Amino acid sequence: MIRAANVEDREDISRLLTQLGYPDTETFMKENIERFLADPNEELMVYEAEGGVIACLSLHYIPQLGMRGDIASISYLVVDSSVRSKGIGQALEEYASACAHQRGCASIQVHCHSRRIQAHKFYERQGFKEAPKYFSKRLDI
Repeated sequence: MIRAANVEDREDISRLLTQLGYPDTETFMKENIERFLADPNEELMVYEAEGGVIACLSLHYIPQLGMRGDIASISYLVVDSSVRSKGIGQALEEYASACAHQRGCASIQVHCHSRRIQAHKFYERQGFKEAPKYFSKRLDI
């Protein structure tokens, strides 16, 4: 089940971010989640199964001045290492793309470090195209 994250998810989200290479987030996670929840240009979603959070995705809406439609940007997408390659990341990405489309975004992009080769393959399967530093996927609006 995909749902909006809440402050009570902070320990699970910190654990997931540690797997992604961002350790020691526990000390500031509560404040960051509260900030996300208060900002209309931010969405933080989690994938919950069997009573626990096993994946999360943060989505940012970037208003555009010189083009029709805004840009949505995924900054973190992480699935627990014990359940990867089971369609959870795909479900989260497709949900985020639908949210961005519904909001009127012209595209969705993701910044993905060059060392994350498997993640690059995932995004390409999801329809993203490599851009100078981002992968970008057009959304029909």
